[in-house]
Amino acid sequence: MSGQVGRLAVVGLGPADARWLTPEAASVLEAANALYGYGPYLDRVPMRPGQSRHRTDNREESARAAAALEQAASGANVAVVSGGDPGVFAMAAAVCAEIEAGPPAWRGLDIAIVPGITAMLAVAARVGAPIGHDFCALSLSDNLKPWEVIERRLDAAASAGFVIALYNPASRARPWQLGAAFARLERHLAASTPVVFGRAVGRADEHVEITTLGAARAVAADMATLIIIGSPQTRVLVRPGRMPLVYTPRAAAGANA
Repeated sequence: MSGQVGRLAVVGLGPADARWLTPEAASVLEAANALYGYGPYLDRVPMRPGQSRHRTDNREESARAAAALEQAASGANVAVVSGGDPGVFAMAAAVCAEIEAGPPAWRGLDIAIVPGITAMLAVAARVGAPIGHDFCALSLSDNLKPWEVIERRLDAAASAGFVIALYNPASRARPWQLGAAFARLERHLAASTPVVFGRAVGRADEHVEITTLGAARAVAADMATLIIIGSPQTRVLVRPGRMPLVYTPRAAAGANA
């Protein structure tokens, strides 16, 4: 394959099963000679004869990206799989970083980022329209940035009136950060602010819970959980016999009619 220009695609699988896999993503995965990814994500891709699979641990993103780029540089058609959308706290940035630091040949590869449905959108859709107005997304993981930076960003987002989506809220190695984040947010937001916990949305063990900022510490969360914290404008519409609708009006308070 050395005479061919290699191709590397970073493919978003969406948050769950094939219902939320885009046709483009399915086509790219089908055409690839080799797949690289975190094991549970690779397990979601149907097997194809002649297609090699390279499984790595969840915290080996840089090594995974480098190995995939090296194979693509040999002329192969390679796909790196990523849960949700590859550009949201996921593999697209890891691949770009390796290209920047790697050999010049990697910059000549055909690179494609294939989008997918990110967890924030899947959870929001389950409860209504909590991100119907301005919002932001933050990762609570302090593995790649100092906790002080996360605190400043939480302060800025909450004081500015953004709805906030929290990725990577808690893990066995990070048991205290979520509680600290809620305490930080309480400096700016009322205890009655709506909070949505969405765990494993789209999977068999899906669980969605609507609560308030004041009661949020009592709700369990892990790395499969996406949390949406409302703004002062976010509302909860109670519906008899049905899950409430959570939405943030498109018009901000004080907007011109």
